[in-house]
Amino acid sequence: MTLRTQVTEYANGLWHARTLGAWKSSLARSPHTLRAYTRGIEQFCLWLDDHGLDLLGVEGVHVDDYRHTLTGAPATAAQKLAAVSSFYRYAVSAGITTTNPVDFVRRPTVTADSTATQGLTEDQARALLDAARADGPRSHALVSLLLFTGIRLGEALSANTSDYGHDAGHRALILQRRSGTQAKVAVPPPAVDALTAYLGTTGRELVAAADSGPPLFTTATGRRWAPSEAFRTVQRLARLARIEGRISPHNLRRAFASIALNAGTTLHDLQDSMGHADPRTTRRYDRARHDPMNSVGYTVAKALVH
Repeated sequence: MTLRTQVTEYANGLWHARTLGAWKSSLARSPHTLRAYTRGIEQFCLWLDDHGLDLLGVEGVHVDDYRHTLTGAPATAAQKLAAVSSFYRYAVSAGITTTNPVDFVRRPTVTADSTATQGLTEDQARALLDAARADGPRSHALVSLLLFTGIRLGEALSANTSDYGHDAGHRALILQRRSGTQAKVAVPPPAVDALTAYLGTTGRELVAAADSGPPLFTTATGRRWAPSEAFRTVQRLARLARIEGRISPHNLRRAFASIALNAGTTLHDLQDSMGHADPRTTRRYDRARHDPMNSVGYTVAKALVH
């Protein structure tokens, strides 16, 4: 039986399931990164299946061919290749293979000071809120929470009703961050009003009622709202608001950051609010940092010259 026949018959994901499982168990990564790396290696295995290649017999030329099939933002392609490289680094360290074929492949250049995510203007953010309000209480509550707090879609959808309540006289939501840590996020009045209309309560009773209540956002049957469905809802609302471009929930997170910075919020406060471990990640959202009018030189000149 030839190699091509074996791979086609068994598929790499099944044939190398034990090695792939051991690699994933070895990853000391956040849950989000682990999911992204898992998707990355699964996509690579499917490509190998289509080309009759064995996961442990791949050479640099094969990975280079795969690289040219990757579409989207450079950061996305780089992450997918990082997942593949991570697997081969593990395979080399475990003595399963001798080389990492990704080492010989040129990866997309991604700077820590840029982001390809489209932002929203203040007028576009208001239009999106209006479209969500017209669509219904659940849509309005979700869009309001994302725009007024800057939290991630996954953080909003993984929250339970018992996570939402009062703290020192303020409405707050306890979130599980990507790093696995908990964070308490203040919920501004406009988002509180939207959540009250959706939940039919201000939140105080929810915390007092149970240790872990039902999901904060649910379907008509009471199940937790799936990220894919919520994602499509935001896209649909963006079209209704006549916002051009490929709008996703992450665009709302960027809008939150950009509007906050334009209003005078410090990078340090924004970093804490968005749950960024690295301040360079926060700086990506500062669109005004390259404006010559914001040069520190003008400030120094104003202080020295009268």
